[in-house]
Amino acid sequence: MAKVATAYDKEAILAEHVLLRHLKREELRQLAGYAWVAHHPTHAVIFRKGDPGASMMAVLRGRVKICSYSLDGKELVLNIISKGEFFGEIALLDGEPRTADAVAHEPCDLLVLERRHFLPFLERNPEVCLRLLTVLCQRLRRTSEQLEDTLFLEVPSRLARALLRLAKACGQKVPGGVRIDLKLSQQQLGALVGITRESTNKQLGEWQKEELIAVKNGYITILDMDTLEDICGGECDDIDDFED
Repeated sequence: MAKVATAYDKEAILAEHVLLRHLKREELRQLAGYAWVAHHPTHAVIFRKGDPGASMMAVLRGRVKICSYSLDGKELVLNIISKGEFFGEIALLDGEPRTADAVAHEPCDLLVLERRHFLPFLERNPEVCLRLLTVLCQRLRRTSEQLEDTLFLEVPSRLARALLRLAKACGQKVPGGVRIDLKLSQQQLGALVGITRESTNKQLGEWQKEELIAVKNGYITILDMDTLEDICGGECDDIDDFED
């Protein structure tokens, strides 16, 4: 983990986050004084499952993959953390070891808040505690939904649902559709929904032939959002229509 020389306005970054935007300027200045910025190159391990939960981080640039592995080395992608989001807060709060690995999906800069500074700050600011609980509940709901998808949905429905979620989280409107601004290999996309690379390849190939999606340079563009929603079989009610 290398400290970054690039200048970031840490106070402004914290002020924009949903957890902290209600704080007074002096409180933000105090918290920003504790924070520091770290850089991680692509594929760098930020922390591993079982490591001490000494800090929580906010993504300033790039994306971070939260994942876990089976005994035989199979990867399960639990979440992709994008710019503006926090991660690592579970172990920071309860003092227990990390529950999963965090890996730089692409070059990223992280704002690091250490446990020894952040916990006393939470004690002085109960509003932040309540907001943090809301974020944790949202994460738990998302994990539960992902588990249900893996157990109950067929491969096309699981993959369609994943693409729609990715489009909602990091989609950009382009002529003819919505481009998912996240480069994922077929192996990584399969790991996100718990299917093999071969199954992912086959399904994406079929959808390309049907002109539901387009794939170029590792990026997926959804050409027919309505049909993908139909493929979910009515299981996508929690996914709002894409908006600018």
